Amino acid sequence: MIEIQQKLSERAMELLALPEDTSCYILDIGCGSGLSGECLTDNDHVWVGMDISPHMLDIAREREVEGDIILGDMGDGMPFRPGSFDGVISISALQWLCNADKAFHKPAKRLYTFFSTLYGVLSRGARAVFQFYPENSSQIEMITQQAMKAGFTGGLVVDYPNSTKAKKMFLCLFAGGAHQQLPTGLGTDTVPQESSGASFSAFREKRKRGDRKPLKNSREWILQKKERRRKQGREVPVDTKYTGRKRKARF
Repeated sequence: MIEIQQKLSERAMELLALPEDTSCYILDIGCGSGLSGECLTDNDHVWVGMDISPHMLDIAREREVEGDIILGDMGDGMPFRPGSFDGVISISALQWLCNADKAFHKPAKRLYTFFSTLYGVLSRGARAVFQFYPENSSQIEMITQQAMKAGFTGGLVVDYPNSTKAKKMFLCLFAGGAHQQLPTGLGTDTVPQESSGASFSAFREKRKRGDRKPLKNSREWILQKKERRRKQGREVPVDTKYTGRKRKARF
């Protein structure tokens, strides 16, 4: 499950098409334990995670994720200032808004509240990418209808549409700005005639070129983590020759 979540997060990052070598401010909706946030951190982005589950957010705190996390129901709207974020990702969360978990829940109304407030907190021209698991075509129609009603453009990107196992759906939305070409799904023969933003293969190419992450808990990994926290204005202990040094086991 962790590996699948990481792959979906990486794919969402590709579709987000953020400018290379630029740190952006990203909202992760339905962040859970922070697995998708780690993908953002690895690419030097600053992020805020939002989730409805206190238990999952407790796990995120225990894992010491880099992003700020808040408790909230996305169906109640986004509690952020206008134009705050450069992009949005969401993995396996959007479909839950199609359910009426409480007697007063009206899925279409909650979807519109979500999308309309989300549109407001995005910078002009920013993208929002949602990987989701709709139960049927009616849910897809309801979701896309409410997104377009809220002002978004864009559409559905389907990876490997002919594969029962590998097929994945992404709703890729654009918040105003200049016209943007909808990305092409993986495993299809269609190639977009024009490109908008960064190449969708940039993330994979970066990994192929040897820009690999340092091993977790290694000295390099610890130093990088401390540096990111300094940039976020957090209090971090001073680096010394003992930073990241392995301690001998006590018996």
